[in-house]
Amino acid sequence: MSRAAFWLTGGAAVAVVFSIAACQILMALAAVALLLSDTRLRFPPLGLPLGLFVVGTLISLALSGDWVSGRPQIRKFFVFLMLFVMYSAFRELAQLRRLVLVWAGAGAITAARGLVQFQEKYQEAVYAGQDFYQYYVGERITGFMSHWMTFSGLLLIVGLLLAAFLFFSPTAKRKLLWYGLLCGALIGAAILLGFTRSIWLAAGAGGVWLLWHWRRASLAALPVVLAAAIWLAPGVRTRVVSMFHPQRELDSNQHRIVCWRTGLRMIQAHPWFGLGPEQVRIQFDRYVPPDIPRPLPEGWYGHLHNIYIHYAAERGVPTMLMLVWFLGKVLYDMLAALRRLPPGRSEARFLLHGVAAVTIAVLVSGFFELNLGDSEVLTLFLAAVACGYAARDAALETASSPPAPEPGGGALPA
Repeated sequence: MSRAAFWLTGGAAVAVVFSIAACQILMALAAVALLLSDTRLRFPPLGLPLGLFVVGTLISLALSGDWVSGRPQIRKFFVFLMLFVMYSAFRELAQLRRLVLVWAGAGAITAARGLVQFQEKYQEAVYAGQDFYQYYVGERITGFMSHWMTFSGLLLIVGLLLAAFLFFSPTAKRKLLWYGLLCGALIGAAILLGFTRSIWLAAGAGGVWLLWHWRRASLAALPVVLAAAIWLAPGVRTRVVSMFHPQRELDSNQHRIVCWRTGLRMIQAHPWFGLGPEQVRIQFDRYVPPDIPRPLPEGWYGHLHNIYIHYAAERGVPTMLMLVWFLGKVLYDMLAALRRLPPGRSEARFLLHGVAAVTIAVLVSGFFELNLGDSEVLTLFLAAVACGYAARDAALETASSPPAPEPGGGALPA
């Protein structure tokens, strides 16, 4: 049963790149197998902030008076089971390294599918005689997912973990180098052509972290690489400019500003426990500032496109701070473990750097999108976090173990 739990957990972690339904089925089976096995069960040291976040959500739901509408957010707590099964089933650094490499392959496959979709959409725009940028922004590549935000968010996590492997793993210098570079090229191209600006910013933040701790001099080449990507890729330059000069309804800048201002009014009215789960979507029109003209800019108003504003408006400021505590503790624990590791290259170092970079990226992209409200992205992030803690424990346990005695050696008899 322990072996079954290991394979089911690994299958769930990889399946999320292709299908959330398959992932959750495998994750439930992995949990059952773990409970029936003789494996020592464990949970990462994140129980307090996560528990308080759950309690705050339940209180918010109870006070909202609309238990039916809020139930989807309660069911979503099932996703946090990934922390338990991954941290319990994966314990060795070699297992964790192989999982990251399988993630890289899965990411490369879905990225390749996205690149084919990009080519198809480009040809469609040409045949229709339309401007490609205007044709593409509203219907971007999605890979095996249903939305481009999910697609780009998954590739962001996989791409940063793969970059950490290439920079810090001792095995990346051998036969796995070309495999990693090929997967990284496909994933990077798909992220670039996904036209998701928040993911670009998040990838830049996580990438700068990795480059700074790998070779700081390499940061000097970063502006050149970015300039080449902006210049060569179709439409990318227009998309970058849209961050500062949006094309009216086509770009979502004004739409996000409306969401953020509306969310701040919700927080002012309900600072402690929020409106309740799913109530942001239901009550959005009631809180739109009166000075905003109607009709509202085009865009999705079912959430507030910012994890900090959204969770504060939906579940209250204290519950939102529990989420920030959760993310901050992950980052702090990864950095503390890196400081405690002995110098040199190790599998643990690449995983700790990778999870730190992923957490930084999630914190940055969360300013512009409800990234952790997406079950696929949240599941993969939690799997990566559990891998980071497993790597930390394995490395520190090895470092604190006494050296093995010399062959034929040992203490002299008294």
